[in-house]
Amino acid sequence: MSAGDGPGRVNTYYQSGEARAGRVQDLFGEIAPRYDLINDLQSFGLHRAWKRKLVELAAVRSAMTALDVCCGTGDIAFALSGRGAEVFALDFSVPMLRVAVARKEGIASFIRGDAQQLPFPDNVFDAVTVGYGLRNLASWQRGLEEMWRVAKPGGRLLVLEFGKPPNALWRALYFGYLRGAVPIFGRLFCNNAPAYAYIYESLQHYAGQEGVAAHMRRLGCREARVINLIGGAMSINVGVK
Repeated sequence: MSAGDGPGRVNTYYQSGEARAGRVQDLFGEIAPRYDLINDLQSFGLHRAWKRKLVELAAVRSAMTALDVCCGTGDIAFALSGRGAEVFALDFSVPMLRVAVARKEGIASFIRGDAQQLPFPDNVFDAVTVGYGLRNLASWQRGLEEMWRVAKPGGRLLVLEFGKPPNALWRALYFGYLRGAVPIFGRLFCNNAPAYAYIYESLQHYAGQEGVAAHMRRLGCREARVINLIGGAMSINVGVK
């Protein structure tokens, strides 16, 4: 159960199965105007460094193409563009895309679409990234499979996401922070504690970094590895098609 929704109640925004997309869309529609601010607050600004690390690992350069899935307000897409790649960025939340387009901090083609049915042919991108989006899909496995499908042979798949720390004590402390403190930011800055209590709830139903790595290997990715950040509280999965 999640803080901010009251004892005994499942988080307002968490829904399993196919109905999940609609609830997640409602969530991001609510928080889009303050999304970047609260990311800075809840991560103490560290999310910017983690996104830079993801972009470094993507290793794109001029004449390459990249796709950022679940692009949100565009941080990763703009950073990929800054390295010379031709960038496409996809999200299904119109309010989040509006924030991204209004920023005008780089060159990227923003597209509204479903991460589980990417509107691109097979084998077209040198890098496919997702930051804090895979966990929100009705099927994160399907989302990863779509990323793999549209990547070129030799292309990189990269996933930045909340992790599940391997150390039991650190995991308990971290989950306590997500369950107790993070919803307070949502209440203070969005008047919506359940929107940020959702992070903890969704993470409980997510396979975590080792589960993603295992699925990358099942898809046939080589060099599949996990980079744990702050003891696995955050993680980057990397694989090569």
